[in-house]
Amino acid sequence: MNTPLQQGSVNGILPWQQVNWSQLLQQYESGKLPHALLLAGPAGIGKAQLTVALARLLLCSAPTGGFNCGHCSACHLSASGSHGDYRWLAPEDKSKVIKINQVRAAVDFTTRTASYGKHKVLVLCPADALNINASNALLKCLEEPTRDTHIVLVCERLHALPATIRSRCQMLKFPLPERSQSLDWLDSTTGDRQASEKLLELADDRPLHAQQLYLQGTAESTAAQRSALVALADGRANVPEAKMLLADIDIEALLQLMLNHIQGRLSQMGSTQLRGLTAKNLFALLDVLRQNQAAVSAGANPNRELMMESLLVRLATVG
Repeated sequence: MNTPLQQGSVNGILPWQQVNWSQLLQQYESGKLPHALLLAGPAGIGKAQLTVALARLLLCSAPTGGFNCGHCSACHLSASGSHGDYRWLAPEDKSKVIKINQVRAAVDFTTRTASYGKHKVLVLCPADALNINASNALLKCLEEPTRDTHIVLVCERLHALPATIRSRCQMLKFPLPERSQSLDWLDSTTGDRQASEKLLELADDRPLHAQQLYLQGTAESTAAQRSALVALADGRANVPEAKMLLADIDIEALLQLMLNHIQGRLSQMGSTQLRGLTAKNLFALLDVLRQNQAAVSAGANPNRELMMESLLVRLATVG
């Protein structure tokens, strides 16, 4: 599967990605861009956007100013998603995983000679959606790369990606953007600094998530969900009350919401508090949430009500 874009467009990067982009561009221009890249960082900061920019740069016949030109035939093909030297792997249909048959087809793609230009580009996004068989099928391709083929893995949960995969890629980490950069960028959507600040706080400093909250009109419901967890943890609400406020949330969103809540609490603790029992219990719950998240991402279909009840009871007990 390829990612279609606006016909003939030039793909740029986000303001906070300049340092990472400069590193990639320097490697590209010196002919030292690795065959396998692992772009790792939290969701909602634009890793996929930068990946598309890199892919289109590699495919372009006449790059200009460090980006694809947007005018050549290769740019028109990649914009429409029909470039023969470009593949973008993601879970298909209603699946939550990238399966072995998808990877096998992609590996076969990498063995072919480039049809249109100098490079072939294979993107796996999110790479942490690879199931175990698909991961194993990708290994040989990473170990024995074919000439002029670039494989880009985009990952949010490094712990969900096998070490055998990670060790065969050059990793480029993407931290959360500086708040000022995120707010300046978000202001172009909201037109209101105060609104941008509230949205960015709700999105845990992830600007693309903040923009999504604004565009989808879900900021109010998200704030209510977060308040439900805080009230439960503080003892101002019981589990049935919290469940009522979280009635419309799916299990994946609940797991992420709870992860963000606990990570936020831990980040506010001092060194002495982090050695205490409360922090120990929060870290243990964090591990449980990550395990559940990995299972759901791998295709597990747990009973939503039972899992929610169990997790909320545990959060209330941790305090």
